[in-house]
Amino acid sequence: MRLLVLPEAFLTGYDVAAFDRALPDAVDLGPWLDPVREAAAAGVTVVAGTALRRGGARRLSQVVVRPDGTATAPYDKQHLDGVEKQLFTAGDHGASITVDGVELGLSICYDGCFPEHAQAAARDGAMGYLSSSAYFPGGAHRRDLYYAARAVENGMYVVFAGLTGRCGDYEFIGGSAVYDPEGRPIARLGEEEGLAIAELDTDVVEQTRATHTMVHDHRATLGARVYD
Repeated sequence: MRLLVLPEAFLTGYDVAAFDRALPDAVDLGPWLDPVREAAAAGVTVVAGTALRRGGARRLSQVVVRPDGTATAPYDKQHLDGVEKQLFTAGDHGASITVDGVELGLSICYDGCFPEHAQAAARDGAMGYLSSSAYFPGGAHRRDLYYAARAVENGMYVVFAGLTGRCGDYEFIGGSAVYDPEGRPIARLGEEEGLAIAELDTDVVEQTRATHTMVHDHRATLGARVYD
């Protein structure tokens, strides 16, 4: 498959001043996305982070642009962090997309800190987990643990696109990477700009899940907790 995942708020910028301005509307994915359509026309499905207005609510979202130019906004960030809680409304549903017959779960930054978020995508059939993210200085240790953990817990690939450099008043630390279903980084960047490029092999996902059956063995409840 040919897939490009871009960071959180990549299209609007991750900056309070940008978030306070008029935001693109989720029902009008028109000419403002034409530069992304030009990139997608090379045969690439593009997943890009952006702030959006959905009805009367402001959301941190992912738009998906296909090679034929069609665009959708299927996912809004479900776990808001820091100043986002004052600026945005959390999304109310998970989402996956299919690229070349492969199901891939969508996520935005802080979503990936919650094991159940990636697990829900895996249990629904996702073989990969796509994270548009923006980490601040000091967050590298947790960033590198979280996304490797989501990969190994669910026996699936994790694609992490990290915003880097300065945006308004904020500085970001990049760290874009692709983790294999054993949680190993098979492509990784530091704080430099660039692309972390890797091949996602569904056979590897199936082999890993056949050996490590956590997704299959998941229990809906662990019962009442007993205190002794």
